[in-house]
Amino acid sequence: MQSLFVEGNSVLHRLPARVKLIGLAGLGVVLFTTANIPVLCVAVLATAALYLSIGLPIRAALARLKPIFLTIVVVAVFSLAFNPWHGAVVALLRLTALMLFAASVTATTTITQFIDEITLLAQPLERIGLLRADDVGLAVGLVVRFVPDILGRYQAIREAHAARGLKVRPTTVLVPLIILTLKDADNIAAAIDARGVRRHVS
Repeated sequence: MQSLFVEGNSVLHRLPARVKLIGLAGLGVVLFTTANIPVLCVAVLATAALYLSIGLPIRAALARLKPIFLTIVVVAVFSLAFNPWHGAVVALLRLTALMLFAASVTATTTITQFIDEITLLAQPLERIGLLRADDVGLAVGLVVRFVPDILGRYQAIREAHAARGLKVRPTTVLVPLIILTLKDADNIAAAIDARGVRRHVS
């Protein structure tokens, strides 16, 4: 099984997870309160430099971003279809800067740190009976943990199509990917319940 965490000793590695998550939220607010293209370009360059500072080789760093960046490009194209070019460029720059910072946070924060911080943030909502903080933390941790596995399985399915000379279509790739992912989800849920990790309401 893969992990998005990268061992290292960069500035981001040494920062507490809480500071990084607050920084990510703050950056999101700042980015979506400005439509100034030069400012957004500076934000993209700054977050790109931050991402490259975590210690990944250039090729590996770019490979991690490829699936997300393709999604951002699709969003920008749709934005261009319904809005002036300025709005599409702004959307592209905002999402790119946010993606780069989020990728930096994910690569320098362990799953345990994510779970601990999310659980702590959810505790006020648990006190008023809206949710269970431990369950929310576990859910977020599992999502982050299994993203690389899902992406890896997607690539494997594409390669299997190419090896058989089949044309890659969204339906022929996404359907088996969803089935395999749901199967894994069932297995993980069964393992969690067998170990008594989740609390049950009587």
